[in-house]
Amino acid sequence: MWRRAAQVLGLLFCVVGLGLVGCTLAMDHWRVAQLGGEGGSSVVVVAWFWSDLWKDCYEDSTSLVNCVDFGVLWTVRSYIQAVRGLLLTGLCLGFIATVLTLFGMECTRVGGDQRSKDRMLAAASALHVFGCGSDVAGYCLYINTVAAAFLHGKADPSKLSYEIGPPLYLGLGGSFIILLGCTVQYVTACRVKQPKSRHAVVASIREKEEGSIRRQKHRRGPSQRSSMSPYKMASAVIV
Repeated sequence: MWRRAAQVLGLLFCVVGLGLVGCTLAMDHWRVAQLGGEGGSSVVVVAWFWSDLWKDCYEDSTSLVNCVDFGVLWTVRSYIQAVRGLLLTGLCLGFIATVLTLFGMECTRVGGDQRSKDRMLAAASALHVFGCGSDVAGYCLYINTVAAAFLHGKADPSKLSYEIGPPLYLGLGGSFIILLGCTVQYVTACRVKQPKSRHAVVASIREKEEGSIRRQKHRRGPSQRSSMSPYKMASAVIV
C-alpha cells in the first residue's frame, strides 16, 4: 500500500515540475534591466528593458510596452537557440518518462508483470534524470550569459546591466521537484526486487532441506528392513 502512495506522490512531483518548466517557456522577464528612477526632478522617469526566449521589450512608467520579436531561427543568437533546444529536449524526455511511469505503476493494470513494471519505473526515472539535467543545463547557460553581460555592463557604464528574472528561479525549482519525484519512483522500483529475492532464496533452502530429509529417509528404509529380517529368521529357527 505504501508503494502505491509513494509512486503516486512521485508522479505528482514530476508532473508539477514539468508544468513549472513548461510555464517558463512562455513567461516574460527572463532578464531585466532598469534605467532611471532617481530623484531630483519633478517627473521621475523609469524604463525597463526585459527579454525572454522569444522577444526583447521596452516598458516605461506609463505601462507602455514595445516589443521586438526575434526573427527566423537562424538569425537568433546562439545561446538562445541552445536554451530553447535544451528545455524542449527536457520536456520531451519528461513526457516519455511520465507515460512509462503510468504503465509501470502498481495501481495500474497495464504494463505486464511486476518485474516489467519495475523496469519501466527504473527507465522512467532515468529519463526524468536526463530531462532534468537538460533543463538545468539550459537555465545555467542563460544565467551564465546574463551574469557575464552584467559584469561587462558594470565595467562599461554605457551598456545595460541585465539581471536574471523570476522564470529562471521557477525553472530551477521545477527541476529540483522533478529530481525529487524520480528519486521516489526509483526507490520504490528497487525495493520490490529485494523481498522477492529473499523469499526465493528461503524457498530454495527449504526445498533443499526437505529433499535431503526425504533422501535420508529413503536410504534408511531398506537398511532397517534388511537388519530386522535376519533377526526374525534367527528367532524362528531357535524356536
